[in-house]
Amino acid sequence: MAYYRRVGEVPRTRHTRLRNPAGGLYYEELMGEEGFSSDSSLLYHRGVPSAIVDARVWELPDQARTPNAPLRPRHLRLHGLFDAEWKNADVVTGRRLVLGNDDVRISYVAAGASSELYRNGVGDECVYVEAGRGTVQTVFGVLEVGQGDYVVLPRATTHRWVPEGDEPLRAYVIEANGHIAPPRRYLSRYGQFLEHAPYCERDLRGPTEPLLVEGSDVGVLTKHRGPGPGGLVGTRHTFARHPFDVVGWDGCLYPFVFNVADFQPITGRVHQPPPVHQVFEGTNFVVCNFVPRKVDYHPESIPVPYYHSNVDSDEVMFYCGGDYEARKGSGIGPGSVSLHPGGHAHGPQPQAYEASVGVQFFDELAVMVDTFRPLELGEGGLAAEEPGYAWSWAGRGPER
Repeated sequence: MAYYRRVGEVPRTRHTRLRNPAGGLYYEELMGEEGFSSDSSLLYHRGVPSAIVDARVWELPDQARTPNAPLRPRHLRLHGLFDAEWKNADVVTGRRLVLGNDDVRISYVAAGASSELYRNGVGDECVYVEAGRGTVQTVFGVLEVGQGDYVVLPRATTHRWVPEGDEPLRAYVIEANGHIAPPRRYLSRYGQFLEHAPYCERDLRGPTEPLLVEGSDVGVLTKHRGPGPGGLVGTRHTFARHPFDVVGWDGCLYPFVFNVADFQPITGRVHQPPPVHQVFEGTNFVVCNFVPRKVDYHPESIPVPYYHSNVDSDEVMFYCGGDYEARKGSGIGPGSVSLHPGGHAHGPQPQAYEASVGVQFFDELAVMVDTFRPLELGEGGLAAEEPGYAWSWAGRGPER
């Protein structure tokens, strides 16, 4: 992010002394991306941020992946993955892998319990809050989150999720193997949001004050690269002092929240292609959202999408709310995920095509991830599959 923030106490000049009330030094940490040649922030700790006293294996949730073979579209019902057990699940260890490849992993969780401290050392996380509310406590400060929020957490940000209320916090988790950022075409060469962008700096919510927590021998779950399934392993580090001991920080690298209701949809006289819905991008994938909006105003327009073959991408749509016009008759509803693999023509259900003519407004909400390498199914995806979706356009399946 080129949007600079300053929170708490920092010295006038970077890499210079900042003393505590007792006269000792605070410990400066530079947290930076791409070999310190990209965005970074400076954090000032009460204790030494690298002081660990123990390291043990942490068994990650199931990361195994199964190829989409034979190749076919899929319909996954995510709400069925969690019943009453959501009260004891947390957003970190309770997430179930739905889809993934070597660039991105998509998981889902319904949680009622607070997570342990956690840091993803593999890549950034973009978490869409489908329902519920809570806080994300981070080394940078606290983020209040609720329905419709995207929470973007830079790689290696120590944080924990704390659900609030009597309903589960339902989270759709997009984990990158690199970084997640606004699309480059929305930004000036210096990083400011341009006038044609569907959101801007004013819409981003970041921490506003330090979160100071005392403690010793504090455990932190760390996900990192290794020889495990998907190239991932976990370690539980024990830190001599609580990581949330930052008295101040400044820079352009920090967690932030963006609510989908602040996305200004781009529409046209005829149906616009999916890139107009893009909200974030990562290495070999993009994130889009489809929000309530007025639709095409050409007198002969067909508002639902034309049939299309995205030959370079797998398309994953998570249906979050409203009444998705193109999918009427398919069985898809809130909590559903559709997977349309690259090169496979897909589009509206046949009855929805004609029915959309003359419609002027779509009341729909969905999060889409397009990946440029094929996706495989995780254990959550396999458990949530609704059979028969692949034959829904034809109205009949294979004869056995």
